[in-house]
Amino acid sequence: TCSGGDPSVQYSRRDHVFYLSQLCFFRTLAFSEVQIYVSSDNGLRWTPGRQAAVAASNFDYAKGTVDDSVFNDKELIAVDNTPGSPHYGRLYVTYTKFHMRADGFSDYCPLQLSFTDRVNATNPQLTTFRHTAISPDNPGGNGTGRSANQFSYPVVEPDGSLDVGFTQEECNSSADPHLLFQRSSDGGRTFLPRAVQIDKPGQYRDNPDLGDLLAPTAFRAPNTISMTYSSGKLTYAYQNNIHRKVSGADISFQQSGDNGRNWSDSTLLSTSGSAAAPNDQFMPSVTSLPGGRVYAIWYDRRLDKANHDIDTWQARSADNGRSWTSSRLSTTSWNPDTAFFTSGAFIGDYLQVAVSSTHVYPVWTDGRNSAFARTGIGETDIFSS
Repeated sequence: TCSGGDPSVQYSRRDHVFYLSQLCFFRTLAFSEVQIYVSSDNGLRWTPGRQAAVAASNFDYAKGTVDDSVFNDKELIAVDNTPGSPHYGRLYVTYTKFHMRADGFSDYCPLQLSFTDRVNATNPQLTTFRHTAISPDNPGGNGTGRSANQFSYPVVEPDGSLDVGFTQEECNSSADPHLLFQRSSDGGRTFLPRAVQIDKPGQYRDNPDLGDLLAPTAFRAPNTISMTYSSGKLTYAYQNNIHRKVSGADISFQQSGDNGRNWSDSTLLSTSGSAAAPNDQFMPSVTSLPGGRVYAIWYDRRLDKANHDIDTWQARSADNGRSWTSSRLSTTSWNPDTAFFTSGAFIGDYLQVAVSSTHVYPVWTDGRNSAFARTGIGETDIFSS
């Protein structure tokens, strides 16, 4: 068995199954895989672990050897669910491929894509994936530059085009100097010669803490971007520290109406009235429906004067992002210290929101029920509304 991480779930309209991706790795061994599991009964049963499809691996199954110079990380998946698309049913998996040096640091960590038109329903491990480098390798890059990527977010447009938003993040720290975008018009076989830079001068600033900490708490709050497409427009949301001295970390968004070639100026999403919401907001997730209905959620500390306890906030737009209404989503604030022992730990990291024609489904981690005071052991639970 292996440790799992960064799960992502998508439904295939063509195949009537759910796909779940996860990382498979070991704390003390070099093995590293991106695995795909399948459920055909609405999540009641899933592929047995040893039969998972392998979208990426540093293990050579034919030779029985492992390449310890490669570590695969932070995968997300998307499915082409448009019946008229030339790639209807195709499963896309994006992830970061860390190239490890002997000293334990990475020389470069480019974004990669694996994709397949059919997951073997009887035995998923027999599935064949094709592979494309979204960002090029960069030997000697010392973990910086355009081949240092994290937090990829794939989106499939109705015409079958694949859009990928991600951060330019240094391989050996949490510095995110830029927000980037790539696009494939041929089903993932090729991408633009160079990623489009979304952020504009004077409109974006990364968290200056190289561990992505937001004082006074000790958990990490990485810039996990999110992106969605609706009615000809892409919406790209992210944590922005440009007004940090005034309002802490904010949630901003930018939009593109020309397939990601050009982007609007940065606009605040986490607002209080007409101003930026006080304190820190982080980890946004956005989704949408055709017709310009866009939905967003994020973690928010505006209600705590000490900028410490966490709520979940939501925003909605009925006009494709031109105007928004926002409100508190959670009903109780929670203390991350008692949920995670005051350590610099993960707090779940990735919340998500999904939407149907009748319902909105936000999902987040929440520590309101932690038994820390009684047991000294913290916990968070999965919440929805």
